[in-house]
Amino acid sequence: MSTPHFAVSVIALAVFHAFSGAAVAAEPAVEAAGAAAEQSMPEVVVSATKVRATTASVAGFGNAPLLETPASVSVLTSQQMLDLQIRSTTDAAKFDASLSDSYNAVGYAEQFSIRGFKLDNASSYRKDGMAIPGDTQIPLENKERLEVLKGLSGLQAGVSAPGGIINYVTKRPTDTPLRTVVLEARERGTLYGAVDVGGRFEDNRFGYRVNVAGERLRSYIKGADGNRKFISAAFDWRLSPQALLQVDADYQRKSQLTAPGFQLLDNTTLPVVDADTMLNNQPWSRPVETTTSNIGARFEYKFSSDWSTTVSANQHHFKRDDYTAFPYGCGPNFYPGYCGNGDYDVYNYVSLGEKKSPLTMQALVQGRFATGALAHQFTGGASFQKNSEKWGDYIYTESGRSNIYQPVVVAPVGGDVNAPAFERRHGNERSLFAQDIVSLNAKLKLHAGARYVQVRRVEYVGPNDQNVPLPDANTDVGFWLPNVALVYSLLPNVSLYTSYAQGLEHGGIAPMQTKNEGQALAPSKSKQVEVGIKADIRPDLSATLALFEIRKGLEYTDAGNSYVRNGEAQNRGLEMALNGRATRELMVGVSATALNTRQSDTGQASLDGKRVTNVAAFKSSVYADYAVPQIEGLNLNANWQYSGKKAFDPENQVFVPSYHVLNLGASYATRIGGVSTTLRASVNNALDKFYWRDVTQDLGGYLMPGASRTFRVSAQFDL
Repeated sequence: MSTPHFAVSVIALAVFHAFSGAAVAAEPAVEAAGAAAEQSMPEVVVSATKVRATTASVAGFGNAPLLETPASVSVLTSQQMLDLQIRSTTDAAKFDASLSDSYNAVGYAEQFSIRGFKLDNASSYRKDGMAIPGDTQIPLENKERLEVLKGLSGLQAGVSAPGGIINYVTKRPTDTPLRTVVLEARERGTLYGAVDVGGRFEDNRFGYRVNVAGERLRSYIKGADGNRKFISAAFDWRLSPQALLQVDADYQRKSQLTAPGFQLLDNTTLPVVDADTMLNNQPWSRPVETTTSNIGARFEYKFSSDWSTTVSANQHHFKRDDYTAFPYGCGPNFYPGYCGNGDYDVYNYVSLGEKKSPLTMQALVQGRFATGALAHQFTGGASFQKNSEKWGDYIYTESGRSNIYQPVVVAPVGGDVNAPAFERRHGNERSLFAQDIVSLNAKLKLHAGARYVQVRRVEYVGPNDQNVPLPDANTDVGFWLPNVALVYSLLPNVSLYTSYAQGLEHGGIAPMQTKNEGQALAPSKSKQVEVGIKADIRPDLSATLALFEIRKGLEYTDAGNSYVRNGEAQNRGLEMALNGRATRELMVGVSATALNTRQSDTGQASLDGKRVTNVAAFKSSVYADYAVPQIEGLNLNANWQYSGKKAFDPENQVFVPSYHVLNLGASYATRIGGVSTTLRASVNNALDKFYWRDVTQDLGGYLMPGASRTFRVSAQFDL
């Protein structure tokens, strides 16, 4: 994959070479069957099995049955991601009403909120439970599951945003040979190819899993083009019946022109634009270049059938060169905001050499024991995380003025090389944690645990207004994070739970153009209470209902243009989900979230009592997949998304309207040349509705349109 134009072509050639290789290898084995058997045997159609996940690791310290987990958790398996043509977390978010976009700009970083709280890029995204930055598109090609824990995760993760965490579980070697190839094309020119290979070596103590992907990106926004290349490998070594060593590594390079959002006209009116309008369209616009890599290791040893220990680690590296012809304001009257005629100021933004390198390590011991009539499931351990963040003084210079309806070419001002990057922030987190799940009787279990986190951070402050250097800001503080829950098995397939938890998050970082720009607020705690009910209606159909309240400190830019924490944000909500096989032919997925969000105790009448921005009071997603009985292998599917109106500004003076989006698709499983093949086609936003999918207050407040009608076709080959 030496160039973006040939990335998918090379994979396609490899596919057809693999087909021919597979046929040649199979000839000796099938020669005895002869042509007679070939004529007499009917064609066999193989359909992918679509089974919901029943366990997850994100809500604890190992895989646990979802029915017995006292938390709201959703899981997408790798097979479901194939069936639903999910290529990114943005695609996955369509099927979970609690997961929403939050400054999710095309070509930049995929960023989300859960339960109305924006996730922290430094701590809320996890790979096998280890923190990784959420500053780019996290690849899914080597992920076995995508797990979403909704709500506080202080016990499980330590520092993380109160909305929850997203955990990406790495694919591991398979016991039987796996050879899967996926090719995809979208109407605007996106081409995608991926290979997934797994199995065991001749010495079956050693296993392997390799994933390779290439993508030519052609966004629904005109000009937001780019390419992505990805490779990963995972190996395991069964040292003995008791000992297992796993290692994995991955590398991704992504280059894409980013698509900025829109601001209000005259700071009062929503602009009327086409969804494919590109504001970063100057001749000197350049793509954002991002590279990421991971090296992970995990060692598990079983002392007995009841006790085991696990030691794991992950080293992540992130680097970004950021270029944007950035639209902001319409001087001298509006900062932020565009003029009423659509005029906006264009800034040359350049930030080169941004780097992050988090290292996470964890050791835990797990076991079962009894004290009298009480049975215990115990987990105890320690974790350590350190991170270094580097960036230089960026270039941000006004270069001219353009218009959202009639673009104008302006000359860049300020050059294209910023000051050298240096370490601006570094720190570490040390944690001790323990949890005991006590079976009080045959039906009632007590989950009791706590984590102690010591947070240390040193942050470069820089000079003051008189250019006098200021001392570094230091944080060194410890927090106890308790978590307690009761789970009652009303029936063997129905459980009730209630829980109380405390969480911890890093303070937000003051955005551009604020007085304390780039500085981080101190860590702060949050609190949550939740009650819920879960039912496995059948082995392949589950339902959940959860009622929760989360309270945390409110962070915002005050009237003096300083980023502060003051007052409280309170989110109360109700979540409902139904997933699995409703009938033999019908698979369903229903997700709905009702949220009541309020700001209080800020001392500002314009904020107190108002709704939190970018949060719908009600959001839902309904999915159905129907296997047509008259045509074996043919499935038809549809997804309907609804979002209520959302506040654009903290004062709730402007709201974006509610919207409906309908997605349609079909798949057909057959055999082509003796190879199991699944053909898929879909149309997203089938009714071609315009809607504002993302309404963020970041960087002064931006609106991002959802994708217009888009077609895609794909083929999956299982050799």
